[in-house]
Amino acid sequence: MDPIYKDFLESARTEFERYRKLGEEAMAQLSDRELYLQPGPADNSVAVIANHLAGNMLSRWTHFLAEDGEKPWRNREAEFGTPPATREKLMAHWQGGWICLFAALETLDGADPGAKVLIRNQPHSILQAVHRQLAHYASHVGQMVYLAKMLKGPNWKYLSIAPGQSEAFNRERFGTDRESS
Repeated sequence: MDPIYKDFLESARTEFERYRKLGEEAMAQLSDRELYLQPGPADNSVAVIANHLAGNMLSRWTHFLAEDGEKPWRNREAEFGTPPATREKLMAHWQGGWICLFAALETLDGADPGAKVLIRNQPHSILQAVHRQLAHYASHVGQMVYLAKMLKGPNWKYLSIAPGQSEAFNRERFGTDRESS
């Protein structure tokens, strides 16, 4: 396998896992009420966003190399309606999406990086399709984290370096004070 393609796939796996973990850590901080809270009439709850992500993953990554990523059985509009009724069912759906994604990524190790896959009848290289999905999931996980942070207010537990902790982090990481980015 081309070493650049191999590095790309490993990097993508790592980033997908990072965003999966961020979403789960944000959801874990929320009560059941907060998880399903819709801030305004046109806003999505964290549960709705997680439901949409799971539906997208199942559609895009099922038979990734052989079928269009927009499956005929997918009901995208319903993903933005009522999510699974309980946290347990929502999390099972969420996990199912990620399992599908990571299983599909495993099949790409031996795939031709120049192969074309379809998403909504538009051809993409494997690299383009993976990038497209990574960016999509990162944007929605960012929404989930931001909404969870707003809902928790001062009780939010930071998922990265907390404000005012950059110097301590850099001392631990580098053994010295440094400006963080």
